Amino acid sequence: MTIDLETVRVRFAPSPTGSLHVGGLRSALFNWLFARHHGGAFILRIEDTDQKRYEPEALADLLESLRWLGLDWDEGPEVGGPYGPYFQSERINLYRKYAHDLIESGYAYYCFCSPERLARLREEQQRRKEFVGYDRHCRDFDPAQAAERIASGEAAVVRLKMPLTGRTTFHDLIRGDITVENSTQDDLVLLKSDGYPTYHLANVVDDHLMCITHIMRADEWISTAPRHVRLYQAFGWQMPAIAHLPVVLDPSGQGKMSKRKKVGPDGRALPVNVRDFRVAGYLPEALFNFLSLLGWSYDGHTELMTREDIVRRFSVEHVNPAPAAFNYDKLDHMNGVYIRGLAEDDLAERIMPFLKKAGLVADPGIVRRTVPLIQERMKRLDEAPGLLDFFLVDELPAYDPLLLIPSKMDVASARTLLGQARAVLDEVKPFAHDALEKTLRGLAETMGVKTSQLFTPVRVAVCGRTVAPPLFATLEVLGREKVLRRLDLALGKLVALE
Repeated sequence: MTIDLETVRVRFAPSPTGSLHVGGLRSALFNWLFARHHGGAFILRIEDTDQKRYEPEALADLLESLRWLGLDWDEGPEVGGPYGPYFQSERINLYRKYAHDLIESGYAYYCFCSPERLARLREEQQRRKEFVGYDRHCRDFDPAQAAERIASGEAAVVRLKMPLTGRTTFHDLIRGDITVENSTQDDLVLLKSDGYPTYHLANVVDDHLMCITHIMRADEWISTAPRHVRLYQAFGWQMPAIAHLPVVLDPSGQGKMSKRKKVGPDGRALPVNVRDFRVAGYLPEALFNFLSLLGWSYDGHTELMTREDIVRRFSVEHVNPAPAAFNYDKLDHMNGVYIRGLAEDDLAERIMPFLKKAGLVADPGIVRRTVPLIQERMKRLDEAPGLLDFFLVDELPAYDPLLLIPSKMDVASARTLLGQARAVLDEVKPFAHDALEKTLRGLAETMGVKTSQLFTPVRVAVCGRTVAPPLFATLEVLGREKVLRRLDLALGKLVALE
C-alpha cells in the first residue's frame, strides 16, 4: 500500500458517555501509531450529539487517559486546529445542511413514521422471521408534499436511500474486499426528528471536511460500512481508506471484553477502564507496549519494545483481523519488566502516591532506600504498600506469635534465639548490611543452628511476616533503635506463650 506521508490524517472520535474503556484506548493507540509512523496527524474529535448520555466528567477522563498513555493529538479539544470545531454538538448546522442537500439531490427522504408504527413493524418482522428493518414506507412520498408537511411542523427523520438491488463492495486494509447484498441494508436514519445527526451522517461529513485519509475503527462497525460507501457516493466525495480493528475479547477468549469490572482468580479486582489501570499501578509505558501487541505483531516473537521502536515498526499489514484476548497475566509480567527497568529514584517517586493513598507516612528518604529491596519483586505499583508498610510505621500490626517459632523448635528455643540476636544487634557496629550479615551468620554458627532457624524469628519480629525483602538490608534501613524495640516486643509475645 502506497501512502503519501504528507497527507495521512487519522482520527479518534469517542463518545464521552462514561470512563474510557481499554478497548477504546487500543483503537486510539493504533490510530496514533499509524499517524506517527507516517508522519501524519492524529485528530481527536468528540462525538457528543447524544446529549442525554453525555457526561462532562467522561470528557475529562478521556483527555486525561490519552495524555497518561502519551497519545498526544495534533488537533482537537484544548489544542484547536484548522478544521474545528472538534465537538460535534458545535457542528449541528453543518449536518442539517448536508442532510438537506441529500434530500434535494434525491439521495435521502423525510420519514414520518411514528415510533409506535416502527415498533409494530419490528414485532411483525420478528414474528414472521423476516429481515428486521425499515420497510421504506415513506420512501416514495411526493417530495413537495413531504416538504409541506415539514413546513407545517410535522416531525420527521431523514433517511438515506439505499440501492434496492445489486451489491456494495469496499476494501478493508486489514480484511481485504468485503461485499454485501444491498437487499440486506435498510434505509438508515441520518438526521433525527430533533435535528441532531446520527453517527452515520456526522462521521461521514466530519471525516470529509476534516480531510481524514484513513479510518481505523472497531470491527463492530463493519456492518455500517456499505451505507457509508453509499453516503460518500451520494455526496460525490472520495471515501477514506478504511480498516476495521480486531475486537478485544474477554480474558477467557469468549465474547467481547465488557465494561464491567472483573475479579481475578486471586480475588483481585481486574481493571477494564483506563483510569482503573492507572489506579492499579500499571505503568503507562508498559500498557502502551502491551496494547500495541493486542492485535498487532512485529515479527511474531518480539514483545518488549520501546515507544520509538513500535512507532517505527507499526504497519496495518501486520494487524491480525482475528479477535485478541486480553491477558492480565501477560500484562502483569510485562509491567514487572518495566518496573525493574526504572531508575531507583524514578520508581521511588512513582510509588509515593500509592503509599500515601494507603495512609502510610512515607518519608522520601526511607522510601528511596527501600526501593532496591522490592524492585525485583514488584509487578504493579499498588503492591508497594504491602511490601513497605512495616518500614513506615512505628508499631507493627498484630501478628501471630507462633510465627516466631522456627520449624522443629519450641517457644523456649525461639526465645533464646531472639534474645541472643538482640544482644549482638545491640552491639554491632556499624549497623549496616555487611556487618549485620557477618554478625548474625556468626551467631548461628556459634549457637549450632541453621541460619534459616535464626533468621526466621528475627524477620518475623522486625517485619511482622515470614516473607519480606532481604533481611540484612531490611535491618539496615529500619535502624538499630526500631529493630531492638521490635525484638523486645517479640520477646514479650514469646514470654506470653510460655
